[in-house]
Amino acid sequence: MTPTPIPDPDEETGLHFSIPSELAGQRLDRALAILAAQEPGGPSRSRIAQAIADNAVTDPSGSVVTDAKRKVKAGESFVLVLPAPAPATPQPEAIPLSVLFEDSDLIVVDKPAGMVVHPAPGAETGTLVNALLAHCGDSLTGIGAERRPGIVHRIDKDTSGILVVAKTQAAHAGLSAQFAAHTAERLYLALAWSAPDRADPRLAGLPGVSFEPGATVRIETDLARHPTDRKRMAVARQGQGRHAVTRIRRLERFGPAERPLASLLECQLETGRTHQIRVHATHIGHGLIGDPVYGGRRALPARTDPELAEALAAFPRQALHAAHLGFRHPVSGEDLAFETPLPPDMDHLLDILRRKASILR
Repeated sequence: MTPTPIPDPDEETGLHFSIPSELAGQRLDRALAILAAQEPGGPSRSRIAQAIADNAVTDPSGSVVTDAKRKVKAGESFVLVLPAPAPATPQPEAIPLSVLFEDSDLIVVDKPAGMVVHPAPGAETGTLVNALLAHCGDSLTGIGAERRPGIVHRIDKDTSGILVVAKTQAAHAGLSAQFAAHTAERLYLALAWSAPDRADPRLAGLPGVSFEPGATVRIETDLARHPTDRKRMAVARQGQGRHAVTRIRRLERFGPAERPLASLLECQLETGRTHQIRVHATHIGHGLIGDPVYGGRRALPARTDPELAEALAAFPRQALHAAHLGFRHPVSGEDLAFETPLPPDMDHLLDILRRKASILR
């Protein structure tokens, strides 16, 4: 049986594979490569092997298949999801940037909500990379033999906040090593529905949830593609996704203690997986306000002030801001730390929550 594309034009290309009897006993990567070769332009065996290593191959239940050497059986089926290739040569664009720090090795910027970090299908222009190509110009000495900015971490399009980008190969290698070793300090501020409380028995009984000093909730799970919605991530069974750790601390609570409407959270990333904070916040029952994918809508108390109700309903994005980034300069060795305040949209919503929360009591 030949692989069948899954319609998903925006972000990914998906292929369904069913193992025929003549391939029974073959290694998974080889069997998938043989089947993929039946389609024009099908992925190579090396690309399939990389996809398996990147947790992009699942069985029909949605469980990630991670062993490229496993022997396949006749009748088994698999789904391979490959990211669509980004444009090879992004063009410089004169887009204003909020630069927090810059030297010959790296640049730290405060990315606005709505800006994509890297060009991708559907967002080939107007990205942070396009802006950096114009801003940095000849100071980009090359990453991997190309004159381009070295992206070592990303934040979602509709998340605002701090990013560090390498301008040289040495800086890229040094920063990448720090993010891989989880030594870079990343703190986010989020506005979430309700409020986490360690006294909540439901919270204490969730898989992967524990408590640390300072009313901090620690969430440690595996994350993988959602089994039925490939654009979403989901908490997966242990060993079936990529390891992810988030620490969430409640800073403020809005509304009565027994049933708060919302809260201001500080979220610390130990790992940096796709949509990690958004998925983990939803996992503990406190999805982010405005999140169109994971947050959902909440019923408001009958006495909710109209201004507050309108502000909550109209908030256009996930209320998440990368507020603090700390790392060691990859060339000089100097310890650097940067902070940015909440952007105007989140700051306005926070102000309304603070002013109107007493009405909910």
